[in-house]
Amino acid sequence: MHSPPVVVVMGVSGTGKTTVGPLLADLLGVAYAEADDFHPPANIAKMSAGIPLDDADRAPWLDAIGAWARDHADHGGVVSCSALKRDYRDRLRAANPEAVFVHLTGDRARIAERMKARKGHFFSGELLESQLATLEPLEPDENGVAVDISPDPAAIAARAAAELRRRIAQN
Repeated sequence: MHSPPVVVVMGVSGTGKTTVGPLLADLLGVAYAEADDFHPPANIAKMSAGIPLDDADRAPWLDAIGAWARDHADHGGVVSCSALKRDYRDRLRAANPEAVFVHLTGDRARIAERMKARKGHFFSGELLESQLATLEPLEPDENGVAVDISPDPAAIAARAAAELRRRIAQN
């Protein structure tokens, strides 16, 4: 039996990474980490002010998430992380080459509605357009799967877990 991989639940803000991630971790029986917890205070202040992060802001954040992924390589884990660009995912894969990405996808209107409904989150809804413009979907050579956010979170997590188990069984 293969151990579960480290799974990065990715996508723009508002797709449900923080909701689906823990559900997926429970289904896989592994630890969960929230990417927002890895941000330094300066990043949170910027995003709270509606200022998009640049690559220099993201580098130490991605490195911290990568360290978590590396530390969980032997027993698996799930971490949420926007991982919007291929370069960001490559940086995470450099820390854990076996990492698998679950890209939560949905249409702009659905995501915007979800963001409006959120209370007490530092991420400004105005940044959605910036994230959508930055997003580079998974490429065919990347180890991952795209999952639509239309169903309820439990169904999304179940679909992702089934796909991950299928991939593990094939290897």
